[in-house]
Amino acid sequence: MKKTELLDSLTGDIITYVMYGEFPEDELAAELKHEGLDERFNDYELLMDLHFILKPEIVEFVENLPQRIRGIKTQTRNVSNRSRGAVNGKINWSSTIKERYSGNPGDTSLFITENRTEHYDIDENIVLKKLISIIYHTLQDVKKYLKKDYEWVNQRWRANKDLVDELERIFERDVHVKRIRPPEEYEPTDRMLNTADNSRQPIYREASRLLEERRKIFNGEPDALQKLLEDTAITPDDEETLLELFVLFRFISTIEKIEEEDFSLDTIETGSQRIASLESNEREIAVYHDSSAKKEMGIEFKFDPEEDVNGREYSRPEQVELKSREIIQSYFGKDQRNVTGRPDVILVEIIDKASDDRKYFITEVKNSTNEKTIKRGIKEALEYLAFLRDDKGFLNNSDVFGGEKSGLLVVQDFEDDRNTQELDEQSGPIRIVEASKLEESIEDLISEKISLG
Repeated sequence: MKKTELLDSLTGDIITYVMYGEFPEDELAAELKHEGLDERFNDYELLMDLHFILKPEIVEFVENLPQRIRGIKTQTRNVSNRSRGAVNGKINWSSTIKERYSGNPGDTSLFITENRTEHYDIDENIVLKKLISIIYHTLQDVKKYLKKDYEWVNQRWRANKDLVDELERIFERDVHVKRIRPPEEYEPTDRMLNTADNSRQPIYREASRLLEERRKIFNGEPDALQKLLEDTAITPDDEETLLELFVLFRFISTIEKIEEEDFSLDTIETGSQRIASLESNEREIAVYHDSSAKKEMGIEFKFDPEEDVNGREYSRPEQVELKSREIIQSYFGKDQRNVTGRPDVILVEIIDKASDDRKYFITEVKNSTNEKTIKRGIKEALEYLAFLRDDKGFLNNSDVFGGEKSGLLVVQDFEDDRNTQELDEQSGPIRIVEASKLEESIEDLISEKISLG
């Protein structure tokens, strides 16, 4: 599948699941962010704002800001003051005479004066300050990354080293901007945005348009999300994670509709390691990604010959494993853990509520059509099934690999007429499917496990 197709699908999935709290936002952010970004960018909103300030329109807006900021609008208003003995401003004789006669008519030291003051807190300026504030605070979080040689950093931010400093100067010290009050959390309102959008000054019209785009992004509007991900694409260096997310969401949507009875997709609680949790009257299904199953349930993929041979003699492969561990520990002075690589996408746990019986389905993803890579993926998927365990031992006991259709390897689409086995001709514990064929095949692949028959 092409990157554009994966992005199309991901945009729809964000709207369907993430924006309604049924998929952890921070889990998605952790996968979408570039590996060079630190853990703060596991925060979905911060990551979206990072995408937002990398938009070419934002960079251009900041480039034009120093010249435009001098011409921002103000309103003037008359402020009345009651003074005695000294006059500061224009005397309002009508109000002065009325004030004197209402108290002491002979008091000639009493005056009502008027002063004209500039007022900055108009709708257009609240819109402008909100946008500048978002850009400024996001830049504070990402400034160190803008100086590094990351491909995803907009070239204009990197090329114009003074641009960030100029934006900071404007926000922190510019007399006009400082006189505009900080916007409230709920501002700018629709009325404020509309006023700015109809202004004669480009600075206000552009600020309104850019804030409206950001609002659409955070509301999960498809076109805005798609454009943001395409334009700024702070995604990993390859498409592996996009493919993993595609597969992950296909599992969630398929499990949700797989049976006629109602499966409800539960909102994920803060702190939970589950990616998705689905429940019916008879079953509970939990979907885990990467190492999240180990964090929540103590499940991992590990083989330890010293613990797992039950007193029998070691086989030759086991002797190799033990001896290699011993040499590695001696040479590097480190404990060598016997853990397989992580499953790139999914561990699905299916729990029968009545009997507490549990079944598992493992998925490995390889964003490749290379034969060597696929062979390695087959081996890894089988290892995950064979070494799936918790603190009490292996979870697949009666059958080392968990039985028929216990695992899946998803690979990229073959562009040539590769002579590979069709899905319905395959047998054994795992199946291999090309990414574009997953959606039409996935229900058949996991329905037997889900049914717990």
